[in-house]
Amino acid sequence: MELASLVKDTLDQATEFSRETVHPDGHWCGELKSNATITSEYVFLRYALGLDLTADGPSYVYWLLSEQNPDGSWGLAPEIPGDVSTTTEAYLALKILGEDITSVPMQRARTFVLQAGGVAAVRVFTRIFLATFGLFPWTSIPQIPVELVLLPSSLPINIFKLASWARGTIAPLLLICHHQPVYPLPNGQSASNDYLDELWTDSTNKNVPYGKSLWSLAADRDAAGLAFTVVDKVLYQLGGLRSVPFMRTYARRKCVEWILDRQETSGDWGGIFPPMHASMYALLLEGYRLDDEPVRLGFEALERFAWQDEQGKRIQACVSPVWDTALMTVGLCDAMSTDKGHLERAVSWIRRRQIFDLRGDWRVYRPNLAPGGFSFEYDNTWYPDVDDTAAIILAQIKQDPKSVSSFSVVQATKWILGMQNPDGGWAAFDVENDKLFLNKIPFSDMDSLCDTSCADITGRILEAFGLLVRIPDKSKTVVHLYPQLRLACHRAIGYFASTQESNGSWFGRWGCNYIYGTSHALCGLVYFIDEDKRVQRMADLAIQWLKSIQNVDGGWGESLLTYKDPNILIKGHKSTAAQTAWALMALLAYLPHTDEAIERGVRYLVESMEVVGRKTEEWTEKMYTGTGSGKVHMGTWTDKMYTGTGFPNHFYLGYVYYAHYFPVMALGRYMRKASAQG
Repeated sequence: MELASLVKDTLDQATEFSRETVHPDGHWCGELKSNATITSEYVFLRYALGLDLTADGPSYVYWLLSEQNPDGSWGLAPEIPGDVSTTTEAYLALKILGEDITSVPMQRARTFVLQAGGVAAVRVFTRIFLATFGLFPWTSIPQIPVELVLLPSSLPINIFKLASWARGTIAPLLLICHHQPVYPLPNGQSASNDYLDELWTDSTNKNVPYGKSLWSLAADRDAAGLAFTVVDKVLYQLGGLRSVPFMRTYARRKCVEWILDRQETSGDWGGIFPPMHASMYALLLEGYRLDDEPVRLGFEALERFAWQDEQGKRIQACVSPVWDTALMTVGLCDAMSTDKGHLERAVSWIRRRQIFDLRGDWRVYRPNLAPGGFSFEYDNTWYPDVDDTAAIILAQIKQDPKSVSSFSVVQATKWILGMQNPDGGWAAFDVENDKLFLNKIPFSDMDSLCDTSCADITGRILEAFGLLVRIPDKSKTVVHLYPQLRLACHRAIGYFASTQESNGSWFGRWGCNYIYGTSHALCGLVYFIDEDKRVQRMADLAIQWLKSIQNVDGGWGESLLTYKDPNILIKGHKSTAAQTAWALMALLAYLPHTDEAIERGVRYLVESMEVVGRKTEEWTEKMYTGTGSGKVHMGTWTDKMYTGTGFPNHFYLGYVYYAHYFPVMALGRYMRKASAQG
């Protein structure tokens, strides 16, 4: 059978899978996987507050143990080597839940932690959670004065200079670190609890420094790190500013107000686990009770992040309904799906979530910009996402070209234009949030306090804007934006020219990694290949790089370890469906569908699809008897490896649907090109 026919059958099966997995109201939301710390920290919270763990405890244990590596560790992602902080948190959660420390899994975990340096080697955030049980001295935690919340936005350092995810988490941490609580464990309550001593290499000295010494920082000529460390030591000598009670009382009140202002009516904070989790501690420490509405709603929101199946119960770091629905819609449109009803319902569901509220932290530095963005989650009006907004523009226009002049698309476009950074690129949630020296603050050991421009988001915006200006707007609604659009795109091309790697690739901030960044850059740049001579030069180099890393099986794959070491050989890493699709979409934007690399990649996707059946008896009968039209199967792809990124080197995400809608996009674009080229 010729390749085009195989692709058509594959797309039919994938489209059927999409129909089967859609929610009744028209949206999609797949599981968002992450490492064991999220679930472990939720166990800590419930135990610290005396909440029931008996009902779900066995299910948490089952899932945690299923995630353990053969060497006893828990890692940041399935293919990543074990991590001492993640393993320590998982071990403590299991012990709290009643797992016997003499069991083989616990003994292996203990051996791993000790070989990795013991509890003394954990990150600062893990230290804080351990300190709340007296397992780490509070004196070994960096000073984070509550007064930070009082600093005006005009200063070089203030809470709004931190990335949205960081400020949302740090605001409640200010109160936690002020109170320095010590909750009881099964062996009692103590500021120097020995409950975890078996994981210490030296349990007689737990007051371990959390960063480099002043001498080391001076020798490294790390001026920012040296300055922040000196300030931290001065604050420690001043008791964290607790000696100014009036100011501290006022700052605490303002901090509580800051937290409550940003709570959604659903109970969420920012739509992500860390600020939601920390805010529960903070409010209760400030005198709120479990049955008070902000706390009650907060716990209900956290429970909505739970995912439970035959693998056990775990807590997601976030939920991705808007993102999944937008990209599934793009995929089905690219695949020329004839199911117009599903697509219309999906777009209608998304549009109802456009944010027009005159609030949001982005307004601090763009007060005159009209709202119009979309967020990633169900409930998050404070932090619309630039990347999601661009994806939704694509989804709307592909579903109905006439929507180019709709109020939704126009307002979303204006908002994105206003969020462009001076360097020509776009970030996820903030604008001009690029003060990288802030990552030298002692409590920032994840290099994630800033939200800078990145190639993947900028590429998606170029693709959305490129499609926008190509579609005739008979109503002239968007024409008045063309000068702004073209100027913004010209600046974005300059950003790509300045950030392309010497080998032709681009770094991918929100997906793994160079394949993701390069794909989105090329898919956006192609719209401007006839307008800017720089585009062809950049594209030629990038295409050559993509072809050079194609695997023997025809697919593409890249390890998350390239974030740590860009020199790691990419070619030869296990192919994944999502990464193969990214590479194919980039190549298809420039090359004929008959190109050898494209055909090999397409065959990889066709051959790696997993055929599954509906759960109805009728569907099962058709599958095995071959009755009916013959199109009785549905299919999808599965990537065990994580291809999503939260914080490079520190936190990764496994989007279950990435292995489905990106291949659908790639195969759909192949079919369109094959049809157009005869």
